[in-house]
Amino acid sequence: MKSEKRSIDPASRAALDKAEKEQVTTIWDRYQSMQPGCGFGELGICCSNCLMGPCRIDPFSKEEQCGTCGADVDTIVARNLARAIASGAAAHADHARELVLILKSMSEGEAKDFSIASPERLHFLAEELGIKKDGQEDMALAGQVADVLLHQFGRQEGPVSFLHRAPAGQHRKWESLGVNPRGIDRDIVEILHRTHEGVDSDYRNIISSGLRAALADGWSGSMMASEISDILFGMPGPIRSEVNLGVLKEDEVNLVVHGHDPALSEMLVRAAREKELIELAKSNGARGINLTGICCTANEILMRQGLPIAGNFMQQELALVTGAVELMVVDVQCIIPGLAGVAQCYHTNVITTSPKAKIPGVEHIMFEEKKALEIARKILINAIENFPKRRKDRVMIPKEKVGIVAGFTSNNVFHHLGGTFRSSYRPLNDAIMAGRIRGVAGVIGCTTPKVQHDYNHITMVKELIKNDVLVVQTGCSAIACAKIGLLQPEAALKYAGKGLQEVCEAVGIPPVLHFGSCVDNSRILLACTEMVREGGIGNDISELPVAGAAPEAMSEKSVAIGFYVVGSGIYTVFSPQPAVLGSTRVTSFITKELQDAVGGGFAFEPDPLRGARLMIDHMDKKRKELSLKPMMYA
Repeated sequence: MKSEKRSIDPASRAALDKAEKEQVTTIWDRYQSMQPGCGFGELGICCSNCLMGPCRIDPFSKEEQCGTCGADVDTIVARNLARAIASGAAAHADHARELVLILKSMSEGEAKDFSIASPERLHFLAEELGIKKDGQEDMALAGQVADVLLHQFGRQEGPVSFLHRAPAGQHRKWESLGVNPRGIDRDIVEILHRTHEGVDSDYRNIISSGLRAALADGWSGSMMASEISDILFGMPGPIRSEVNLGVLKEDEVNLVVHGHDPALSEMLVRAAREKELIELAKSNGARGINLTGICCTANEILMRQGLPIAGNFMQQELALVTGAVELMVVDVQCIIPGLAGVAQCYHTNVITTSPKAKIPGVEHIMFEEKKALEIARKILINAIENFPKRRKDRVMIPKEKVGIVAGFTSNNVFHHLGGTFRSSYRPLNDAIMAGRIRGVAGVIGCTTPKVQHDYNHITMVKELIKNDVLVVQTGCSAIACAKIGLLQPEAALKYAGKGLQEVCEAVGIPPVLHFGSCVDNSRILLACTEMVREGGIGNDISELPVAGAAPEAMSEKSVAIGFYVVGSGIYTVFSPQPAVLGSTRVTSFITKELQDAVGGGFAFEPDPLRGARLMIDHMDKKRKELSLKPMMYA
């Protein structure tokens, strides 16, 4: 298949052409070799939950069918869906747990390389959790905060840590449906129990348990991860950088971080700035050290340190194909095993660092918070000493790189929307009420070989901002749109409708705001909550003219995120759809019945333009229900 059909991004196309020429197999090639895909799996109608199977349902049969145990198609699809939610929620929760344990270890004087970068956020969080300062030093306060948050994982009754942040109307919906999340681990474990052979077979009941675990993810696990990262590594602020494969440098040691845990990457940033290691790089023939990233670890160091991003999920192998990467260091989530095979074709080393994520044949250096900086230096030295082995005749770094403004959060956006003397969401709400801004859309999620790389994200976001929708983004979706300049203030003049353009020019923001990594989707929930609190456009998140989208979904984390966004009252366009279409009842439940119960529901639309129109129509419907003014420049 031609590279033009595989990716909309010129840098990725150039790397794909190089890979084909050098006979290097990538994720696109492996996906193609798997075609045609399993139709049963895509519809969610196969079950291997016990040893009596595996069982599958014939989607074309006119007779009532069931598996060996008697589970019908609705039960099988619901079980598979709930297990996907459990896995996605577990990934975010485990990310949060690791950070809380670092906070605890630091407070006890063991993780000495870490510090409290944002005392203000620590004090705010302690007060919110009911912890009295009473003259305590910050380290002691951090220990108490860690203890309270660690309790959130194993507690037996709710509500989980930050559920009180949600509007009262949403609480009433959750209570009515019986999905108020309790302990994070409890709700995830309960899904696995319910979906074991011989337990729950009511598809509504099964999916409701999945929704509860997803809400525990969004309003506790993911939110906790963002909060602790802010305390340990500093509150993000608007910052300029660059994005795409062109950020790699021909004359410097290129070290690429990849994954999701910011603890190691922050230590690598510190080590890369040390004079001794810079001198070591020079003694090995390099001008210096170039630290960049892939996926959400890249977003983390971008948001706080301004370091450039080499690419998103689908570009992880392509970074190695450039022949210019000395070392890729990975931690957890979205790390594909195929990296090992691609690295062997070049001089590149790959190092795994988490006990949860090893790759056969790849060097493993365990990251330990008690020796964090020492381990970071060891990894960096590995990269530096590999620089002389680089084969210049095999290096091809695409020229494409684009400026980006990132670092927005639900907290600091107050200052940009309201200014120094009137920091609030009032100007945003007023702009929506006046018809300058139609509404707000959260476009998030992965990239996938199932569709042309980046196309759905870019096409959808362009259509939204053209129709005066302010867009907030996280994760790989933000990287996709950043690569064509949508995350620059100048993009408002080129792409935005006149109303949104006026607002962006007035406050100096891009029409698309980078809110961070995928765990930072919780910041979008908080931004919606602040809009409700400010008043004038609804008393509940479900009443706001807002919508969500994951137009190139890939992982189980996307499914969990989609469910906590829907569960929080937000209409969400999701594509490719999770494996549910084999059951009309399950599909109807999550697209229609849930909307009646919690105010949010799914729409499965593969065409990004049609998906954008569905979101715009939804916002217009909400505007009409709120009796807001017509759009100013319609």
